[in-house]
Amino acid sequence: MENQIDDIILGNVVGPGGNVARVSALEADLPLFVPGVTIDRQCSAGLEAIRMACYLVQGGAGNCYIAGGVESTSTSPFPSKARFAPDKIGDPDMGIAAENVAEKYSISKETQDQYALLSYTRSWESHSKGDFNQEIIPIGDYAQDEVFSKKRKMEELLKRANPVFKKNGTVTAANSCGIHDGASAVLVMEENVAIKNGLKPVLRFVDSQVSGVHPNYPGAAPIPAIQDLLTRNNLTVADIDLFEINEAFSSKIIACSNELSIPTSKLNVCGGALSIGHPYGASGSILITRLFYEAQRRKQLDMNYVLAAIGSGGGIGLAVLFEVIK
Repeated sequence: MENQIDDIILGNVVGPGGNVARVSALEADLPLFVPGVTIDRQCSAGLEAIRMACYLVQGGAGNCYIAGGVESTSTSPFPSKARFAPDKIGDPDMGIAAENVAEKYSISKETQDQYALLSYTRSWESHSKGDFNQEIIPIGDYAQDEVFSKKRKMEELLKRANPVFKKNGTVTAANSCGIHDGASAVLVMEENVAIKNGLKPVLRFVDSQVSGVHPNYPGAAPIPAIQDLLTRNNLTVADIDLFEINEAFSSKIIACSNELSIPTSKLNVCGGALSIGHPYGASGSILITRLFYEAQRRKQLDMNYVLAAIGSGGGIGLAVLFEVIK
């Protein structure tokens, strides 16, 4: 299989520079002819890498790509965030941007806390059932994050947590994601080639959409991306069986779900970044990995479509639509 890999495409945002995709290919002892390219679309980078690989296959540039993202925020050499937009437009820190979204869409702290509790509960339930075991590759003796797997009294923590980004605000440490390291990658192959190699395709790329909004409200950026993507494909929210939208902040998810009328029963059903983390460049790939396994767990439900979306600094939203192969 490794002799058929056309390229490795990885998203990376706060790394030390260089082409981490090429370094990864060499570290993995892949053949020297497998090149590697690293891209940065901020938090959308991992999803953009997969989107790019899908279009390369679709366009006939190659048949097999490894795509995803990697982030080590704990070792980042940069003391602060990159510049997302010119100051004359507005370039808020992400916490302030989350407050902006909460204010624009009238989302209270109580509503954000309620969603955060739902996310934590779903994550812990999925963890206890072993659902995450398929997704996580052990590193040495470590197969789980012992901090994540320790159950907390979240109702009490959410009540006690105070706003951290704005006086009298609504965004707290408990209804926001943490700062995490992580990596995720998927195999993107031309369907017939995959079958010939003995692989069973699970998700088929259909279409994608990238959109821009005002940089002050990046959390709302997935809204137009999802709307345009569904409209172009003559679909509605009701036609999508599962949505995975990155949970950088509760305010972001609530704004997206309210504006698009996405029921929580099909949104981030195993929890999300609020509890398992948001390693920027990897998060988009984590969304696809979750859909890949969840679609298989629900195969008896006759699923048709799944959708992943993410918003990122500078006001960019990216959404990708897949068909579930039966």
